[in-house]
Amino acid sequence: METQLRTDLLAWLAADAELSAGLNAIAEEAPVAASPPWLGVAASASADWGAKGARGREVRVALELAMREDEPEAVAALANALERRVATMPAAQAGYRLVLTEFLRGRAERRAGNIRAVLTEYRFLLLANP
Repeated sequence: METQLRTDLLAWLAADAELSAGLNAIAEEAPVAASPPWLGVAASASADWGAKGARGREVRVALELAMREDEPEAVAALANALERRVATMPAAQAGYRLVLTEFLRGRAERRAGNIRAVLTEYRFLLLANP
């Protein structure tokens, strides 16, 4: 379910007009060929989770947003759009149901080459469709 969630999450994010307009790439990992701004899955991990005989997973996904930007407000605007979009991912998915989407933590940093990066981590609880 972890791999399917990652795929579905990236497709959901790519379908957002505001994010798509503001990013050069939305990728499974840090894109090799795309210049900033881009969004990628930095890491994910899953653990067993279920209820009353229902098979499920707890999946944690860290998303990295990288931008070449002087103004932190521009980075914050795109990071806020990302957070809003993740929070509205539909519960009904092919193969599983999204029971919970929870923001866990975020971190922002300035890197060499005038790159600003925002890392956000989310927790998803999934139940397999019967």
